[in-house]
Parts: sequence; structure tokens; C-alpha cells
Amino acid sequence: MKVLQLTYRVPYPPTDGGAIGIYSITKGLVENGCEIDLLSINTPKHSQPANAMSGIVNQYDVFVDTSISPLKLFINLLFKKIPYNVERFISNDVINTLVKLLQQNQYDYIQVEGTFVAYYIDEIKKHSDQPIIVRAHNIEYVIWERLSFNEKNPLKKWFYANLAKRLKVFEKYYYNKADGIAAITEQDKNRLREMGVNTPIEVVPVGMMLGKYDKVYDVVEKPNTIFSLSALDWAPNIEGLHWFFNEVWEELHRQHPEIELHIAGKSTPDWLMKLQKKNVFVHGFVDDAELFKKSYQLMLVPLLSGGGMRVKIIEGLAAEKCIISTTIGAEGVEYTDGVDMVIADQPSEWVRLIKHYLSNENERMLIAKNAVKLAHLKYENKSVTHKYISFFQELSSKK
Repeated sequence: MKVLQLTYRVPYPPTDGGAIGIYSITKGLVENGCEIDLLSINTPKHSQPANAMSGIVNQYDVFVDTSISPLKLFINLLFKKIPYNVERFISNDVINTLVKLLQQNQYDYIQVEGTFVAYYIDEIKKHSDQPIIVRAHNIEYVIWERLSFNEKNPLKKWFYANLAKRLKVFEKYYYNKADGIAAITEQDKNRLREMGVNTPIEVVPVGMMLGKYDKVYDVVEKPNTIFSLSALDWAPNIEGLHWFFNEVWEELHRQHPEIELHIAGKSTPDWLMKLQKKNVFVHGFVDDAELFKKSYQLMLVPLLSGGGMRVKIIEGLAAEKCIISTTIGAEGVEYTDGVDMVIADQPSEWVRLIKHYLSNENERMLIAKNAVKLAHLKYENKSVTHKYISFFQELSSKK
């Protein structure tokens, strides 16, 4: 098959959830004999060289300045229907390149990676009658709706709620234009149906290339340690850290002053790097994320917002870590609480469970071993890719 894949970023290197979510399915399709023309919006935030994906796909990049402009945001709020989050990714240069590729090639299907590039579905339909599949990495409106619910600042609360409302309208409109949607989670599939999206939907989770976790590290977990590893330029991750510091850490540290908290992630903000809290260690971006995970005992995912599936959780499962997460953080993962993951939503539960699993190595290691089994059973990239290809073939037969 020949595939045109349209992405809102260059999915390389696959070191964060967004890149991994795209890169894994791309690599899986190539390994199944697909030829892929990858048209990526190359942004300042995720800037990559023009040959970043060479040897894997035919790479076509278009630079778009997606930087946030307060003036453009204000104009958007007053006069435009398309949400500013999406408008930032709209470019005539992208349209011109997209049209050129559609005119010069015969594709078996077109793969659109999420809400930020769904706007281009109209242009695709003008030049192709091949099936269009949207991979819904998140239902974007849900993220901002949840952020609004938790926000205390009245102005921010209004803005988040307004953005969520507009995104919901946009997503319903454009997702109904697609021929199929690959939702990351069952919850997202249900949300799409509740929104009024009638397009055929298949749940296809994020696939992981699990071989990279077979590497043996000559390191012993440091006792009495917990850690968080996430992209620190994503609002829900920052919100979750603030909540953890305010609601959990102070009490945990008061009761158990020997416990250390280690935080790492790309784009660590200055306030976090300069944080002065006893037994809190902020590492910034780490070159070897697997070594970082192997060095500490309990992995934390204190998310209050977000949508889709947390790729870092799947990575943590594959890396044989015992993970404590909120219900929202673990959304979309087919876990069993207390068997292959641990769920806590109340601050007192976080304090109790962190101490419990740090003090009970056998229980912690049993959950970690079950976590690896879950990762291989549900999220191995080959089986995920096969499910995705079957969905395409089903759609193609009806086209």
C-alpha cells in the first residue's frame, strides 16, 4: 500500500508521547510493506532536520510558525470560528505541498494525525476520493474542559471553557468528514459518539516497540525513591505536578522525610529547575530515560486533566515499573488496580500507597512483573499495527 500521512509535527526523535504515538504506527506500517509519504508541519517547538525520517519514509516538511501570538489569539477569539489551537497549524504552504502530493501520486489511503491537521480534510477531499482515516490521539476539547474545571483563576477558567466549547464543535464537524477514526481509547470512542460523530470508529491504542526495553542496566534502584518523567511543556503535566506538590508531597515529606522525589522531562520550566524543596531533585531533560526509570523505585502519574492515552505509562509498564496513577492518568490503559498498576485519586491515598509500596518490595516487584506482561499482551506494536491495517482494509472494502 502507498500511504500519505499528514502530521502536526515531525515524529522524531520518538522520545515523548506525541512523537512515539505517530512514529510507532509509521514504523509498523513500513515494516508491513507500506510506502509512506510523510507530510509534516515542522514547528519551532519540535523543529527537526529535513532528513530526520530518511530511510524510513519519503519525508516532506513544511515550516509553520506555530508560536503563540497574543494579538492573533485576541483576534481569533473575537472574529474566527476555528479555535486558535488549530488555526496556528493552518498554512497555504502546507496546502500547496499537500495538493502537489495528491496530484502526483495515487494513494491507497490518507492518514491524518489528529485534530491539529483535521482542517486539511477539506483540501484532501477536493483532490482524492481515497479513504481518509483520522488517528485521534486525544479528544482535544476534553483536555481543555478538564483544565477549566480545575482552574481557580477566573480569566483562565473562562478561556479554557471557551476553547473547549469551540474545539468540541470543530472536532465534531471535521471528524464526521473522515471515512474512519482510529481512537486511542474506548473512552475516546464513547466521547466521539456522544459528540455526534457518526464516522466508523475502531479503538487502536498506541503501539510500543518493546524490544528496546530488553537492554540490561547495571544499576540498582535507590531506596525510598519516587519519580515522575513527562513532557513538561504540556499543561496537564504541569497542573498535575502543582497538585502533587500542594496536596501530596508536603504531607508525605512530613510523615516520611527519608523519601526522595526525582523529576525529569523535556522543556522543564525555570520555576521547576529553581525549585528549592528538601529531597526534591529536578533533573531536567535526561538523555537516557530508561536508565532514569531503572534508578528509582515508584513511578508517579498525578494527572488531573488530559485525554487519550498516556504513552509514558505504557513505557513504564514495559520498563517493569510499579506505577501509581490517578484514574484520569491511567485512562485508556487496560489495567487491573493492584495487579499491574496502582490507582489513587485522593491525596491521603497517595501518601498511604507510596509508603506502602516503598516498604513492601515483594508487592512492588510483583506489580512490576505483571506490568511487563500487560505491555506485551496489549501494546506490542506489531499486533497494534495489524489491528490498524485490518480497520483500513474494512473501510476500503466499503468505499
